[in-house]
Amino acid sequence: MSVVEDRHALVLGATGFLGRHLVLALGRAGVRVSTASRSHESYRRLARWLAEQGHGHETAPADLRVDFAEPSLIQGECDDVTEIYNCAGAYRFGMSADDAHRANVDSVRAVVAFAAQLPRLRRLVHVSGYRVGGQDPALWSDERRAAAYRALGPYEASKAEADAVFQVVADELGVPWSIVSPASVIGDSVTGESDQYLGLASSVKDLWRGSLPALPGNASTFVPVVAADYLARFMSLLPLDDAAERASYWLLDDDTPPLPDLLTLIAEHYRITAPRVRIPVSLVKRLPRRLTKADPETLTFLSSDRYPTASAHAFAARHGLTMPDAVTTIRRWADHLAAHRFGDAPADDRRFTTPGGIRTFELGDAAAPTVVMPGLPVNADTWAPVVTAMGGARAVDLPGLGMSGGHRDDWPTWLSALITETGARHLVGHSIGAAAAVEAAAAHPGAVERLTLVAPYFLQARPAPTIQWAPLTRGYLSHVSPEALAKRLTGTTEHASALRSSVADLRRGTVAANVSRLLAAAAKPRWREDLRAELRHYPGRVHVIVGSHDPLTPDGRALLDALPHATVTVVEGAGHQLQLTHPEEVAKAIASVSIAP
Repeated sequence: MSVVEDRHALVLGATGFLGRHLVLALGRAGVRVSTASRSHESYRRLARWLAEQGHGHETAPADLRVDFAEPSLIQGECDDVTEIYNCAGAYRFGMSADDAHRANVDSVRAVVAFAAQLPRLRRLVHVSGYRVGGQDPALWSDERRAAAYRALGPYEASKAEADAVFQVVADELGVPWSIVSPASVIGDSVTGESDQYLGLASSVKDLWRGSLPALPGNASTFVPVVAADYLARFMSLLPLDDAAERASYWLLDDDTPPLPDLLTLIAEHYRITAPRVRIPVSLVKRLPRRLTKADPETLTFLSSDRYPTASAHAFAARHGLTMPDAVTTIRRWADHLAAHRFGDAPADDRRFTTPGGIRTFELGDAAAPTVVMPGLPVNADTWAPVVTAMGGARAVDLPGLGMSGGHRDDWPTWLSALITETGARHLVGHSIGAAAAVEAAAAHPGAVERLTLVAPYFLQARPAPTIQWAPLTRGYLSHVSPEALAKRLTGTTEHASALRSSVADLRRGTVAANVSRLLAAAAKPRWREDLRAELRHYPGRVHVIVGSHDPLTPDGRALLDALPHATVTVVEGAGHQLQLTHPEEVAKAIASVSIAP
């Protein structure tokens, strides 16, 4: 029997970020895996995630229950377990000392005691932390515990105590062990995927939203990172290496840029301006929390310390494990964080692309030929229910709008690339997006097979004159609440939750200014006439969808009646923002003429 066939891994904390990557790495290595979670629903979420990564049902891990309050710890068969990975514990700031001790120290004692009972165990792998790893093996006195918890905060102190207690108890009970002390675990090196939003990710969030007033630290401030998949693969190899028994490894990328440079790197990738002011760590630690907006426990991580990584590098070299490029991983992680709105939009099929070199947010089926371009002042997220209902479609934010970079002058290049590079053949344009769709079809009439124009403003009544004063509109949009915007767009606050992401976008960077300028431009007679002329010459099929409360003008209807391949659908009871008020009807209308891949 081979070593792999003989391996049976038990993963505690398997439903967490690191835990699920570890389960995936073990599974891909051919190791039989059991996972211990607190509920079957947690296991089901893990199984769904594994399936999305191509880890099929036939290789799904066994589902066991864990209860750290019970002496037995695990409910399920574990006698043939050969290795245990302890990824459990609490990664949370603001805990009480008792809660932190119970979650991170008492749980370690329970895991080691359980491991000591297993007859075939070869290795117990414990996850510590780069700031607390390498503790002397000793049980802490009450005095030492109290002092450490005051100085470091309950989270970091409990992890330091757990590191020490783990070694002592494991040696006392004769349990073979290894420790990994990872740095900030960021996204998968290939996909950037991450659902950890504490620590460094919170600074990236502030940077994205434009609420980071200054860059903390200087050229020596080192907040290292490590890719989740690299860490998981490293851990999965530890039981195979006898030299790793009773060894601790610091897992981090020594090439992580200093913190201010790291944040500047991400700002450049986001194509936004990083704060020019740098604030010393010593001053950050003295400022009140209301100014730093940082939990005091996180400030100890702002350090110039370096860490002993030589043994980890040697281990990786022995096993042919190569650390992924730090800058590439950081950029992919930053993309994933922003695309998923830092946890506010956890659904899959969200990404940034670069048609024509323009950073573009997109949701839905990446290969779909049907592409939705939203109107103003909303974003692609408002079309997510329609795209989901349709299937085989995607929605993109126009340049300079929503979460996309660029501006109006980028439209020709961007639209051309959308068609020629991404395979867009059925353009669905809403309001200002209808203008973009018509301009794209005029430039590429042979490639755009069909146009669906939803509330095409240039075939409808002109807006109120006040919309043409861009500064007034910009001021309003920069401060509007979701409730107020919903009331203005739909006549009710019922759709406020669907507009929260649009409001967040309007408060970021130049988005509100871009929207206000486009709204003003859309009211100009010349552009409206140009769009009508281009539509008259388009040879393909045209489908127009409008709400009964936002009808076509008589001359707009006459233009469509004169086209040989034009149809009109009227959604009863709808206004200009049909995707918000009548998503199912809109999806059905669009899908009736959608194009198969």
